[in-house]
Amino acid sequence: MSALAGITTQDQEILTGMPVFAGTREPVRSLFDYLEAGDALEEFLHQFPSVQKQQAIAVLDAAYESVAADAGTH
Repeated sequence: MSALAGITTQDQEILTGMPVFAGTREPVRSLFDYLEAGDALEEFLHQFPSVQKQQAIAVLDAAYESVAADAGTH
């Protein structure tokens, strides 16, 4: 089972299949765009109130785990 099962979804009918936070139409990519721009997680959550803090943290945790796992294989 994916670490993001129930946290994110992909559906061709929603943003042409781009990963979004479950229960929203908000792209997961937006979270990373905000953080990359130097904005705090709280600012992202303020701008996208349909995304729950737990969802955003779970996505960040999964990204961290993915990077950490890749780093361990080199």
